[in-house]
Amino acid sequence: MITTVPIKNAKDIAVPDKTVLVLGYFDGIHKGHQKLFEVASKASMKDYIPVVVMTFTESPKLALQPYNPELMLHIVSHEEREHKMKWHGVEALFLLDFSSKFASLTGQEFFDTYVRALKPAIIVAGFDYTFGSDKKTADDLKDYFDGEIIIVPPVEDEKGKISSTRIRQAILDGDVREAGHLLGTPLPSRGMVVHGNARGRTIGYPTANLVLRDRTYMPADGVYVVDVEVQRKRYRGMASVGKNVTFDGEEPRFEVNIFDFSDDIYGETVIVYWLDRVREMVKFDSVEELVDQLQKDEGIARNWKDAE
Repeated sequence: MITTVPIKNAKDIAVPDKTVLVLGYFDGIHKGHQKLFEVASKASMKDYIPVVVMTFTESPKLALQPYNPELMLHIVSHEEREHKMKWHGVEALFLLDFSSKFASLTGQEFFDTYVRALKPAIIVAGFDYTFGSDKKTADDLKDYFDGEIIIVPPVEDEKGKISSTRIRQAILDGDVREAGHLLGTPLPSRGMVVHGNARGRTIGYPTANLVLRDRTYMPADGVYVVDVEVQRKRYRGMASVGKNVTFDGEEPRFEVNIFDFSDDIYGETVIVYWLDRVREMVKFDSVEELVDQLQKDEGIARNWKDAE
């Protein structure tokens, strides 16, 4: 299990004699972030010293920009972020609140107060890392630190630099396949199963109605191919996001039809892994038309395979 330490001040930091320190925000842990951790893990093997990360609980933008609700959203949950860091070799995670007081620190003050307390033998940062109220860059780290500094270049695909911004936009556009490509694994959403109106049962497509457990982005309205983890077992399914317009629904819904599964799971938390978008939400003229389309959707979902 990764060790997670909330930091209120530098006195909260306790580490071994040496660390490989990775700096950044890391929302989502996409392929670019994963490269940093891979580089750090390889560097740590020279002297068998632990890899640690210092980052923030929430986006620094909350302290720097006018508020809007989207600033509170994450690509993946805090738990998923920690899980992915551990998977990529991180042993300890130090979490700071990016407050106005913290934002006022100069690069020198930030380095002397927090970075030195983590006893880095090696520092790893992305090419676009910045720190301090005086907007210091990754290249400026050499002015404060005479140990080894590794600056990791951008990781790119055919469309350019892989970034959290691209992933957020892909999710909002409903392009969950692209989001999964950039993350390296399918985008996950955790939901608690709650009671709905049970209309799906009457047409042969019972659904689990879900309420999000985390402050994470949701895909655009539509019907999707998904895998669903229930009680530690994965099932294929199809999910719908949006209003049930055929039945004049007014409230946005998040529902999933889990194939070959019939247990009652109210109150349980499931994980939905978004694989691909099938279609937009459509208002059908009759229940028969809706059922016919759901049968087609099911065929697509059951036979879906990742081309990568």
